[in-house]
Amino acid sequence: MKYVVSGYIGFDNFGDEAIQCVLTKKLKSDGAEKITLISSNPKKTAELYGVNSCPMLKFLPSILESDVLISGGGSLLQDVTSLKSLIYYLAVIYSALIFGKKVEIFAQGIGPINSKFGQFLTKFALKRADKITVRDIKSQELLQSWGIKSELVKDPVFGLELPRKNNKGIVGVQLRKFDGVNEEFLDKLANEVYKRFSDKKIVILSLQDNIDSDICGNFSEKLKNKGLTNMEVLKELSVNDVIDVISDMEYLIAMRFHANVIGIKSGVKTLAVNYDPKVEKLAKEYNLPMINPGDEDISKPFDRLCLPLN
Repeated sequence: MKYVVSGYIGFDNFGDEAIQCVLTKKLKSDGAEKITLISSNPKKTAELYGVNSCPMLKFLPSILESDVLISGGGSLLQDVTSLKSLIYYLAVIYSALIFGKKVEIFAQGIGPINSKFGQFLTKFALKRADKITVRDIKSQELLQSWGIKSELVKDPVFGLELPRKNNKGIVGVQLRKFDGVNEEFLDKLANEVYKRFSDKKIVILSLQDNIDSDICGNFSEKLKNKGLTNMEVLKELSVNDVIDVISDMEYLIAMRFHANVIGIKSGVKTLAVNYDPKVEKLAKEYNLPMINPGDEDISKPFDRLCLPLN
């Protein structure tokens, strides 16, 4: 079988690239004849995964040559980011449907879709998909309300086999730009990190540099101003780099969903920063301590994080 994969690929976002790493490995192990990833950076994507790749706006020839389109994973079918983004990913799906290709929706989080037009187009496309798997119950319930069947699965990154090194002297902090993550919150976070971990090495992770880099730099300056010197900011990380770095930690304080997943899978003591419902759901499911950027007092979740394991 020849596969084309549509996703948020080539943007150097750790979570989405980790999903593609899992997916391409599975397709190869299943004996795929050809795999083509639709990417914003085809050359880099082809080199990373050892597959074919095509530009985001020139996907039609690859679809015509394929047997199956896989759309996912991640949160592609939503219009919170933009209606334009939703229309693009639907256009890829519609192209496959028009030319009689099989369509699989892979481990996606569906919605929110606020636009009536977007809802209509999404329903129409998904009712004609050959297989749909979703990564959370809310997505499944939304599809059920539309009369569409789906299978609930774990996020693909949970399928990674990860080392458990857990260096006793390393604390990771992973931050991303977000409206609620303001100077006041960063000051509170820096106070707690300094109070709890001034005797350890602090590693600050940027997992998508165009979004994370500035806030990571800002946070490192706050720690420096408190006198912490055993610290570094890591950028331009590959999927394997991120896995190696996080699995080597004793503690992790993380915003991004997939950073929390890697912490959980690696057996690292993890505290989630809730900026998105998917992070809150993950924290509840795995009983992680969690802080909200708007919380006045964030000390109690840190107390839980620092409790010795039984």
